[in-house]
Amino acid sequence: MMFRAQQRGMVLVVSLVFLLLLTLIGISSMQSATLQEKMAGSVTFRNQSFQTAEAALRVGESSIQVSGYVLDPCTPSAKCVPPSESTLDTLSAGVYGASGVRWYAVGTNAFYGIQNLGTTTTPIIRPPTCSGSVTVYRVTAVGIQGVTRTVLESIYGKC
Repeated sequence: MMFRAQQRGMVLVVSLVFLLLLTLIGISSMQSATLQEKMAGSVTFRNQSFQTAEAALRVGESSIQVSGYVLDPCTPSAKCVPPSESTLDTLSAGVYGASGVRWYAVGTNAFYGIQNLGTTTTPIIRPPTCSGSVTVYRVTAVGIQGVTRTVLESIYGKC
């Protein structure tokens, strides 16, 4: 009987320690799940941003293919650099003074701009139907999704 009296209250202490450990494990699991959810959302935004930028890039390239498309070459050569406004948070359709590129909206969160880089008779890859000089264009596309921005560029040659 004396042995039972000494054990009184030990079960309560042990069970509280176990409860504390289970609580810590639960909190750690919740923090891990929250972090994984944020990472998954970030990947989703990045993918959507890339896809909208790629779609805008294709729209820009297809606008060059239109018969009779003409764009003055960029001059001076300082204006032929990739447009810096592609990184602006306030990018919208219109002309920006930094590069002189006209930006076109594609939907609500994608834009493209085209620069005429001039002509050449020795392009790296000649379009199959072209035998003379080739006009070289730079198409810059921007896709914005959430806080993620994707900027894509392509060089396009046209006879």
